[in-house]
Amino acid sequence: MTNTIAADLVLKMERRIRAPREKVFAAFTSAESLKRWMCPRGMSVPRASVDAREGGEWQLSMRARDGTTLELGGVYREIRAPERIAYTFCWGSGGPMPGHETLVTVDFVEKDGGTELRMQHSGFDDCPQRDAHGQGWASTLNQLSDLIDERGTAASLCLLGDARSTYTRSVRMALCEKGLGYSFEQHGPHTDTIAALHPFGRIPVLRDGEIALWETSAIIRYLDECFEGDAALLPSTIIGRTHCEQWISAINSYLYDTMVRRYVLQYIFPRGGDGKPDRGVIDAALAEMPRQLAALEAAYGDSEWLAGGSGPSIADLLLAPILHYVEAMPEGPELLQPVPKVRRAQAAIRRRRCFIDTEPPRGAAASPEPRP
Repeated sequence: MTNTIAADLVLKMERRIRAPREKVFAAFTSAESLKRWMCPRGMSVPRASVDAREGGEWQLSMRARDGTTLELGGVYREIRAPERIAYTFCWGSGGPMPGHETLVTVDFVEKDGGTELRMQHSGFDDCPQRDAHGQGWASTLNQLSDLIDERGTAASLCLLGDARSTYTRSVRMALCEKGLGYSFEQHGPHTDTIAALHPFGRIPVLRDGEIALWETSAIIRYLDECFEGDAALLPSTIIGRTHCEQWISAINSYLYDTMVRRYVLQYIFPRGGDGKPDRGVIDAALAEMPRQLAALEAAYGDSEWLAGGSGPSIADLLLAPILHYVEAMPEGPELLQPVPKVRRAQAAIRRRRCFIDTEPPRGAAASPEPRP
């Protein structure tokens, strides 16, 4: 029984990296390399030291965005370049398991023109310890892949959704604003693939290596916090972040329902008599939209962005694809005529690469909410 429990407490992970195993192995024994990858996304390594020999020590500091610093290190038990490395792993004070020594063993296997990294992390006292380290390692290995896989972030980041969906487009715009490479898989809602990743079967879903994320605003926050880039998608001031949060909530709770579900989709998927749009539903939505557009007009003030600042926030990325569809509907231009600040803001975001490069398919099939 004891041996079975011990085996269950061993964390096992595999990761294929498109790089020679000599390069992957070297990333584990170079202080400069460790500074660039040996931490979960959203953290940094300001200090690392390596004595890459059996019996030699390694140490590093991890720093969170709030300034919190965690110390960890250990001793190399085995170095067999480029096939295998083993070292102890111990957190300092303030870490999740301070003073508790565990063992990491990594085998580097040549496979299909790249390297299959096979890791075992043993010595945990319980499953929560093991699982917490599993989450950390999954994110950390994504960082390693970004560094040495020729595809960069596209080796880890994969967006699943439909190019016609406003929410999918919002995430694609965020990826572009952050300058991130990624792969894209076309999936509608409630497909088997999406249902396996999203508990409510909606799109989009973002996979970052083994990590699956869902709900658009959560995905964009993740991208913003994990990747520095040139663009920050949340304002730096508390009032700016508050305004951004207000509009994220308002767009998801009010504007999307009125402008997309009860207006745009009535034209794209007619549900009235004789296969025509339901005028009752459309007219009710049209009656509500001027008030919503007026609120947007007031929010912009002298800025081109809902939360102020020098560039788009999450709120702007959510809104722009919706208004793009609204403007294409029969009453759209007339609806937007009384709100020049809204039109000015739309013109500003439409000049950005993130909007141009994510243009959805044109025509009647270009639905913002594809049917399953």
